[in-house]
Amino acid sequence: MVATNKIIFLSFHRKERSPSQRFRFEQYLDFLNKNNFSTLHFFLVSESDDKILYNKRNFFAKSFLIFKYILKLNKLCRSIHNYDICYVQRESIFIWTHYFEKKIAKKTKLVFDFDDSIWLENVSNANKLFKWLKNPNKTKKIISFSDLIFSGNEYLSNYASRFNKNTVIIPTTIDTEMYQNNFNNNNNKIIIGWSGSITTIQHFEYALPFLKKIFHKYKNTIEIKVIGDGSYVNENLKIKALPWRKETEIKDLCSFDIGIMPLPNNEWAKGKCGLKGLQYMALGIPAILSAVGVNNDIIDDGKNGFLAKNNDEFESKLELLINSKKLRLQLGENGKKTVEEKYSVNAWKSKYLEYFNNLINEKNSTLQ
Repeated sequence: MVATNKIIFLSFHRKERSPSQRFRFEQYLDFLNKNNFSTLHFFLVSESDDKILYNKRNFFAKSFLIFKYILKLNKLCRSIHNYDICYVQRESIFIWTHYFEKKIAKKTKLVFDFDDSIWLENVSNANKLFKWLKNPNKTKKIISFSDLIFSGNEYLSNYASRFNKNTVIIPTTIDTEMYQNNFNNNNNKIIIGWSGSITTIQHFEYALPFLKKIFHKYKNTIEIKVIGDGSYVNENLKIKALPWRKETEIKDLCSFDIGIMPLPNNEWAKGKCGLKGLQYMALGIPAILSAVGVNNDIIDDGKNGFLAKNNDEFESKLELLINSKKLRLQLGENGKKTVEEKYSVNAWKSKYLEYFNNLINEKNSTLQ
């Protein structure tokens, strides 16, 4: 089939660099290319830029990068009319103004996708001096003039719908054909694992109070593993974290016997889309998730995983899983089935394509 429709995906990071990008649109690109779309991924931050942006120093080098990105965006805007749809992912254009998004919306169909409460302030420690560049308030303005909004869950959809009724829920999904647990675990201990990133390691620390109790009770039986921030160390719990690596991500996750996803009960966390939990579940790993936001929709407590409202519940449910291999296998299998049926690429790809085709039909009808 010859591709007749062009769609450009605009993101902050290069391919396979950001979990949000990977699980929100990158894993759909091949499917779109096979279904009458020609896709292009346009990103701002190169691999060499990464080392500058996420360093606490390099103020002047960071300032130069911002200037470079503005020039790059200006150039993009001059050619954006060549595309039928522009898909903007989260804070792809991270500067304070919505000037570029509005300019794009005037020249082509604009899809805005978000999977976090990005209207709230949230700046990494490495870039606190550049806090002024972020303008969370612009989120509602971008939503208001977009042609279609992809929101990651009902909480986010409710926010977006206040400013634009053309809002649909597209959950964060897992490519279950890739997420296969084909690794033999020869662990002498039961591994309790957490996976995240340098910017979300703070959420892991919500687990420390109950993990300390579990560790002291079962220290000859369990091991605690952290993936995401290679510099993280906790000597009391004998944790030396692994860095996240795309090449070994699935294998590293498969070393877990139990996966945990602790979160604070705040507005930012309510916007989370449950990715860590879905990754565990897709691999048949029994998961315990904080009972916050969309986690309450994903987990049927005690059937396909566990929900925990507080540290005591995390502790008691961890003990149930530590003490019963049968329960671990049962919850893991049910969790995997949930992802396949409700949160997989296969379950959503047709709907994903339908929304883009509807925009094309809408565009064509206005041109006639």
